[in-house]
Amino acid sequence: MATMTLSRRWRRYPVAALVVLLANLVHALPAAAETVEGGQWYVDFLDLDSAHKISQGRSVTVAIIDSGVGVHPDLAGRVLSGTDARVGGNDPDGRNDEDGHGTGMAGLVVGHGRVRGVAPAATVLPVKISNGVGYASLAPGIEWAIDHGATVISISLGVSRSGISDEMAVRRAIEAGVVVVASVGNTDEDHLVAYPAAYDGVVAVGGVDREGNHAKISVRSDRIVLAAPSDKISVTEPNGKYTIATGTSNSTALVAGAVALVRAKFPDLSAEEVIHRLTYTADDKGPTGRDDEYGYGVVNIVKALTADVPPLHPQTTPSYNDLPDVVDDDPPIALIVLGAVLALLLVVILVLLLRRRRT
Repeated sequence: MATMTLSRRWRRYPVAALVVLLANLVHALPAAAETVEGGQWYVDFLDLDSAHKISQGRSVTVAIIDSGVGVHPDLAGRVLSGTDARVGGNDPDGRNDEDGHGTGMAGLVVGHGRVRGVAPAATVLPVKISNGVGYASLAPGIEWAIDHGATVISISLGVSRSGISDEMAVRRAIEAGVVVVASVGNTDEDHLVAYPAAYDGVVAVGGVDREGNHAKISVRSDRIVLAAPSDKISVTEPNGKYTIATGTSNSTALVAGAVALVRAKFPDLSAEEVIHRLTYTADDKGPTGRDDEYGYGVVNIVKALTADVPPLHPQTTPSYNDLPDVVDDDPPIALIVLGAVLALLLVVILVLLLRRRRT
């Protein structure tokens, strides 16, 4: 700890001395304290205080398919035992994160300390497919997450090309009612939206800056579904550390947290209806309607939890009063048969009457 003393000259001017002392104290504070609080701007931007009075994501499991999730006090009690989906992987529960990326994404979903996650009462399921140097096939990780109870899958990574096994795994997740959220990619690495965000049915997420405008690092694409904060955001790192990060990885984790809040508040909604609720209530930016920078708009969590949203597929079965009067121009078969029977009976009666007259 730095020790500060005042010279005789400053003792003659106590007010000035106090100002200098305070300035020195501020300067002596750890840089991490400044960056962690400064990087929490998304908390007010997304109005998490209001959102958490409605839902905190309880009972929802979010699979973080990434580099694993390490130990951090902000994540205490929120990290389940996961898996290492790499061939020959040596991290049996996915809770050893050599790179730190997965731990950061977990903090944005379930953080409940200096870093505040969007869904602090949810749980994360670490699915390790990377150690920071490339990553293995997504398919085994997605399949494992589906089979172990995840209803949200967050994938803050992507590649320019993807194999058929990855596509089939994503399709299986969607058919199983899991909401799959993935980052569109960063402009310093990608020019086109990355996979798996490019697959149909995936919530592809782009980034916005502090002013809510399209982030320069975010890839533009007609595949983008939603946008969320991405720039200079404080995230958790293994072993109780923090750092500041920029990228659509951040916005993806934040949207995954938003999905968890909606799933907890509306547990009976299908995955498709959950996505519809988020896109319907998003704050439209740029050209009216969907566009290549914001998708349907910037996610608005409070509106997604409170708005009266019409269903994506309204019930089409008419009520009793709505049923039209049935008019059938063709006589029913039963009437035809009855008519034939009556006609035959009439013929029999006539025959009997004629015989009686002859006799």
